[in-house]
Amino acid sequence: MTSAGERAAYWRVPGLALEAMDARFERYAYPMHAHDTYSFGVTDDGAQSFVCRGGRHVSAAGLVMAFNPDDPHDGRSAVQHGYRYRMLHLGEGLVREVLADAAPGDAGLPLFDTPVVDDPALARAVARLHTAVAENASRLIVEERLAASVLALTRRAATRSAPVPDQRGRVDLAAVARARGLLRQRFAENVGADELARAAGCSRFALYRGFRAAYGFAPSDYQRDLRLRRARALLAEGTVPATAAAEAGFADQAHLTRWFTRTYGVTPAAYRTALHRGGQRP
Repeated sequence: MTSAGERAAYWRVPGLALEAMDARFERYAYPMHAHDTYSFGVTDDGAQSFVCRGGRHVSAAGLVMAFNPDDPHDGRSAVQHGYRYRMLHLGEGLVREVLADAAPGDAGLPLFDTPVVDDPALARAVARLHTAVAENASRLIVEERLAASVLALTRRAATRSAPVPDQRGRVDLAAVARARGLLRQRFAENVGADELARAAGCSRFALYRGFRAAYGFAPSDYQRDLRLRRARALLAEGTVPATAAAEAGFADQAHLTRWFTRTYGVTPAAYRTALHRGGQRP
């Protein structure tokens, strides 16, 4: 949907029951409807008003919306200049899978009885997952942020929730070393959390916690660091940035440029030029 003051964009993650929407509305009004998924969102600007569970609610900038599957609701702008919001739709099975991985056993499903939640930390978790989906981030990043947001929503906003996983326990160094070895071999590939956990021989939650404890990185951060190292080596050999980005596993040259500049303080093109100007290295 695109028109003056009205626009919407949609994304879906292949192989996961996970979709994302980014919309800006002024006059458009949703009719009463429901989703067969959990739906979580953040209002970025303005305010929206909706009826849900027998009452009218308003979500202003910075607030989180939390809808259970089959929650009827409508929606319209609550202010004259309209509103912008981001929404995520997660299948019940996906939510159950994340919770069961974090706390083995029948974790059950969360229930949200307040459709608007004022929790900045929760808003950041939801927004980070939305950004990963919208920017087509690597599978590891999407799945790590998915787990973080589902666990945060369950702990901080659900009235009936799964057991909170025990954060204590010893790190299985051999397990996380196996995962690190797989990332070193296949850093340029879109390795998922499931495959990494199978290689480690533990749950995804245990791997994430153990990897950070052992190496100071989340697995996705370590994978990106390996990609940056490879791109840097290719640039030093004279490879053009676009080719270096593709061979190192980045989505495109812009993706490489953003992270290379953020990490090393210089663009890939400038780094390559400096190394090949008179044979001197920076």
